[in-house]
Amino acid sequence: MTQIKVQPVSDAALASLRSGFSGRVFVPGDSGFEEARTLFNAMIDLRPGVIAQCATTDDVRRSVECAREEDLEIAVRGGGHSVAGMSLTPGGLVIDLRHMNTVAVDPGAMAVRVGGGALMGDLDAATEPYGLATTGGRVSTTGVGGFTLGGGSGWLERKFGLACDNLLGADLVTAEGDMVHAAADENPELFWALHGGGGNFGVATRIELRLHPLPEFSLALLLFLPEAGPEVARVWRDIMATAPDEFGGGLIYLVAQPEPFIPEEMVGKLVCGVVVTCAGAESALRDLAAPLLRMGPKASMLTDMPYAAAQKALDDPPGYRNYWSVEFLDSLPDPALDMFCAQGEGVIVPSPTANALFPLGGAMGRSRADYPVPWRHARWGVHPLAMWEDPDDDARAIQWVRDIRSDMRPWSTGDVYLNFTADEGEERTVSGFGADNYRRLSAVKAELDPDNVFHRNHNIRPAGAAPTAPRPRRG
Repeated sequence: MTQIKVQPVSDAALASLRSGFSGRVFVPGDSGFEEARTLFNAMIDLRPGVIAQCATTDDVRRSVECAREEDLEIAVRGGGHSVAGMSLTPGGLVIDLRHMNTVAVDPGAMAVRVGGGALMGDLDAATEPYGLATTGGRVSTTGVGGFTLGGGSGWLERKFGLACDNLLGADLVTAEGDMVHAAADENPELFWALHGGGGNFGVATRIELRLHPLPEFSLALLLFLPEAGPEVARVWRDIMATAPDEFGGGLIYLVAQPEPFIPEEMVGKLVCGVVVTCAGAESALRDLAAPLLRMGPKASMLTDMPYAAAQKALDDPPGYRNYWSVEFLDSLPDPALDMFCAQGEGVIVPSPTANALFPLGGAMGRSRADYPVPWRHARWGVHPLAMWEDPDDDARAIQWVRDIRSDMRPWSTGDVYLNFTADEGEERTVSGFGADNYRRLSAVKAELDPDNVFHRNHNIRPAGAAPTAPRPRRG
């Protein structure tokens, strides 16, 4: 791999950036620099030359200009949840949006304006007092901007569509430092591209999302011994295959964690878990889950729960080494289920590692929008998430994820949800958008970012451009 030569940013450029900067600027050696470069994924250990913690849109604009003038590679950090480590750059400049995390709810318009650095927990906490919500992820620590612009798959997608389906507008700072607004009636081609195209087109300083009434929410977590997994999986599949849009969830092989409802003898052991979510009351959830409850789970929680609290119930713990991937399936016959369950036995114990199987369909699958998220029309998604502590387990964990992908390939659509993956190469990136969509996205990229300044992402190359390689700093 090409090594980037890291040199200090010039004193003059640093002084210019800091002058009038509303946020904070860190360079190596500054107090706070190490904390500022720490990411969710502990495998990513990159040392930027500058971290610009922006507080205003003007801070973002000046950071882009500084990076371009100094020939610095740019990374953009929202939630810092990118498993591929795209939120940092070795030797370059990080535009850190974490302090731009305001959330403004307009209940009359059924809309919410969200700062580029807001987390899902910030969004959910702001909308919940109004009995409103929009599709978020499956944890509270994901950045709203990157999640939404990458498509946005979560517990409510079967009811309210993907997160990007609820995108009403976005404000971006472009590679030229210009401020651009995109909406259905303003820069419509860019607006289309932001429905899955991620951070390829600029720095999203604010997005606006459609809200929906969600007066009630309920959650079930049922834990079975792993040897019961294949039978449980069949019952769960048959339930979800015909479930109303209000229901979501997943079948997950995981390690049981200490919780009041989990017997002590199960803690730290591999289990087969069923998560069922309901955009409604606990009574409806209990009716749907009745066949699973009759199977006698060894531990269970089934309760009404505010959506914001449910989003935190399965938060991924920070500080672990992470490697994830995904395969989408059109069907889920018994052999595919058996293969999924067999691979669940490979979960690293103890660890937060999980092998998850999600039901899709519902509103997200019925949509006829032509957005560049072709995976939305699959019926099932297999999502292995390896999370571990010991670097000596790196090869084992990564191979486990890759083996699951390989084993699921006979039933795979070939589509990819890029928010769920590390950097798996250009072919998988193109599959994330679809080939025809990629060409259209590439044309948008060529117009807004012809030099591919924003390439620390699942990159869309500008039309006619060669692949972007890491470049040394100017001497």
